[in-house]
Amino acid sequence: MIELKDVTVRYPNGVVGLDGVSLTIDPGQFVVVVGLSGAGKSTLIRAINGLVSVTSGSLTVDGHEVSGASKRELRAIRSRVGMIFQSFNLVKRTSVMNNVMLGQLHDIPAYRSLVGAWTQAEKEKAYQSLERVGIVEKAWTRASQLSGGQQQRVAIARALAQDPSVMLADEPVASLDPPTAQMVMKDLQRINRELGITTVVNLHFLDLARQFGERVIGMREGRIVFDGPGADADDAVFETIYGRSLTAEDILPGRS
Repeated sequence: MIELKDVTVRYPNGVVGLDGVSLTIDPGQFVVVVGLSGAGKSTLIRAINGLVSVTSGSLTVDGHEVSGASKRELRAIRSRVGMIFQSFNLVKRTSVMNNVMLGQLHDIPAYRSLVGAWTQAEKEKAYQSLERVGIVEKAWTRASQLSGGQQQRVAIARALAQDPSVMLADEPVASLDPPTAQMVMKDLQRINRELGITTVVNLHFLDLARQFGERVIGMREGRIVFDGPGADADDAVFETIYGRSLTAEDILPGRS
């Protein structure tokens, strides 16, 4: 479970990222968060992972308090939270396999990770993660040689190698072409259903939010202004969330 109780995040420059947000996400849910740039959706994701500090309120993940946690406690929490970024965050100069192995660093002594002395069990976990996203044949390919969609699937496999209880994805398809975006979203949805990993995905494209959001949370100016099933998120709801009429840029290119 992820639970926020009256959580506020105020950045050092005075900007409020979250404004008194209260929210409960049950284990195994697939949640899509939508909103304009600056609405607070990235702050929400990063607060759950402890990447930004909570100014006030309480935020817990799997019963562990994130707000006010020590560095050691944060490392323990993050070891069970997979994070997927828009920019993939891969080490481009090394192989796909080595990138996926990085997901297990919290369980691997530093001296072994430095020389790539992986055990057979660790390699097998990495292979299984790559199989789940259909890219195992690229295991020993240099990451820089992959397409954007392939790199994002490697990033998902790396997060899976952590054995996470929570998966967070911050605009994971924003830089991908429409067919690849669909593929990546289907990978995340399938993993959620097969493994029961609580999944929170930030999206801009409203049609993808409707299609994949078991639950859609709409944010505006750091507050939650909609929380309901994706099927209930019609154009009128999205116009309320965005505070304006919808445009072609709000829909994945090539779709009506």
